[in-house]
Amino acid sequence: MENFRNYYDILGVSREATFSDIKQAYRKLARQYHPDLNPGDQAAEDQFKLLSEAYTVLSDDEKRAQYEKFSEYWQQEGFKKGQGKSVVSDLFSGRISLEDFGFGEFPDFNVFVDQLLNRRPPRRSASDDDGYPANTATYSPSTSAGRRDAEADLTVPLEKAFRGGRERIRLEDGRSLEVNMPAGMVTGQRIRLRGQGVGGGNLYLRIQVDPHPFYTLRGNDVYCRLPITPSEAALGSAIDIPTLDGPVRTSLPQGAQTGQVLQLPGRGYPVGKEGRGDQIVELEVVVPTGLSDREKALYEELRQTERFRPRADLFT
Repeated sequence: MENFRNYYDILGVSREATFSDIKQAYRKLARQYHPDLNPGDQAAEDQFKLLSEAYTVLSDDEKRAQYEKFSEYWQQEGFKKGQGKSVVSDLFSGRISLEDFGFGEFPDFNVFVDQLLNRRPPRRSASDDDGYPANTATYSPSTSAGRRDAEADLTVPLEKAFRGGRERIRLEDGRSLEVNMPAGMVTGQRIRLRGQGVGGGNLYLRIQVDPHPFYTLRGNDVYCRLPITPSEAALGSAIDIPTLDGPVRTSLPQGAQTGQVLQLPGRGYPVGKEGRGDQIVELEVVVPTGLSDREKALYEELRQTERFRPRADLFT
């Protein structure tokens, strides 16, 4: 099978990995390869897109199940040949879906993933490689003569989608456009560019927002899971919480617990022109590893003096 990508290998996790394992691995690698931390590094940007694709599939139970089935099938004999053009046309016209026929009908892995993620595949010439072009809007105009509207796919990081602003995009027809993108873009949104289509028609940008290693959008609220130390949890502390606007200093209550939720009003995603959702922060108490001798001594002293007995009720 052409183009097959092993998402477990890409994220460095086993096939038995839990959602938490997958999310943790994605966060670590996404930070390493994020375009904002590797400006001008095309290889890092391409790897970041692969990581995002792998996370999008494996973090969703239904998509992961379809991928698992396809992964088992593609290694077997019996894939049908010569049906790529008709299959692609039928898939993206809505006449058929993943459930309508066997996996062997797919001409290659990219077509399967495009259908799984509900995205339109970019046009390719015979000389193109198997990967998708990074930071390139896929230009799909009508071939009819005259003034016609056209569509293009544009994938943006969450921070860019949140802030908006000037963005330079490349089209498959060779043009480069500088576009003033609105703030608060979401996946599935269409943005109209007047006069940039075929023969003076309009160009519609279809927006895809990349998954983020720390933030998750749920409607107009932004969710995150924030690690804190045992001492911060026990004693309470003033800490900086990352937000899309920048760090916000917040006081932790004494005795904070894993799973406890803090709410930052108005720090979420835009709602209309003026409103904002909230940022929902779930706390996670993280136990340190690799303690120094001094830290070990202090933890031992604490163990000898603390009165807290979390398992006392289990033996009554």
